[in-house]
Amino acid sequence: MPKKTFEAAAQANLALIVQVKDNQPTLLRQITEFSTTTPPLGSAHSHDIGRNRDERRTVTVLDPANILANTDWHPHVAAIIRVEREVFTRSSKTGLLRHSAETAFYVSNTPISARRAADAIRAHWRIETTSHYSRDVTFGEDRSRIRTNPGVFARLRSFGFNILTAHRTNTLAQDRYRAALAGIDNMLALLAIS
Repeated sequence: MPKKTFEAAAQANLALIVQVKDNQPTLLRQITEFSTTTPPLGSAHSHDIGRNRDERRTVTVLDPANILANTDWHPHVAAIIRVEREVFTRSSKTGLLRHSAETAFYVSNTPISARRAADAIRAHWRIETTSHYSRDVTFGEDRSRIRTNPGVFARLRSFGFNILTAHRTNTLAQDRYRAALAGIDNMLALLAIS
């Protein structure tokens, strides 16, 4: 998460929420220690029950106060967001529940309510699990070993993914297989391009 991203967002007058990950150990440690001793500005709770999955989330917004005062992050961070997830997943084989709990931290360049932060973070993961996961599983994007102009091939995969998604008849993998058998002319016919 380079500070350049925050500077560009500030120049464009955009709100930004970014996850603090393990590759920023100093910032993550400061935020983690700070979050245990600081009263929250607000919290939002959610409970999602799906097939074989029960998830409870608590999103808490904290005022960074002076925790980052002596760092380069001080002018960029207006809110610290803590997301605590507790998930119970039922095994279809045994019927037993497996429990997992994790805490993630995010920073925002603008003050934000807990409900708004929860909605924004959830919307990001919806994109991650629908688009990025599908592209990786169906098109094998992460396994790609293309080293010359990889951006061109990424755009072609995006182009194909969008066409298949717009004309979805079955699972994405099955539609991809049918499109591969029919050839490029059939895929372009879906767009009425010739």
